[in-house]
Amino acid sequence: MVIPLRNQTADGQTSLAPAPLRYSATWEAGTLRGIDARRAVSAFLGRLGYLPDQRVSQDAQLVVSELVTNALQHAPGPCGLLLELSPGADVLRITVWDTCTALPELQPRDGGRIGGHGLRLVAMLCADLRTGPLDGGKRVTADLRLPPPSG
Repeated sequence: MVIPLRNQTADGQTSLAPAPLRYSATWEAGTLRGIDARRAVSAFLGRLGYLPDQRVSQDAQLVVSELVTNALQHAPGPCGLLLELSPGADVLRITVWDTCTALPELQPRDGGRIGGHGLRLVAMLCADLRTGPLDGGKRVTADLRLPPPSG
């Protein structure tokens, strides 16, 4: 299920304060492709004035791609993506959840190892990276700083 880009409150209540801009999507097992998640973040940032070829958009696509790829590789069930930007904020919060209960760990640097480098790249690009358990799975949240949009 894909929820279109819109302003919404977390609890569905009406508030006088501006609500965060959010995009969320949930995919059943086997239906998500990395390109779908990259297109989602590119469209979200495009709505905010960031062009697809700008570094921040490419960084966000890389972060989403790495987190979603990990979910696809390690989780047996559905997974989801949540993109959030609070009004006036300069941080894009990217959350991916899945049905694998094992929390990801940063692997030691090893130039001879194939794979296991993505989470380190995400940590290097983002201001913060957090993982946490969920009932029947986990969530990984990365905060990516956004420069002011050009133009």
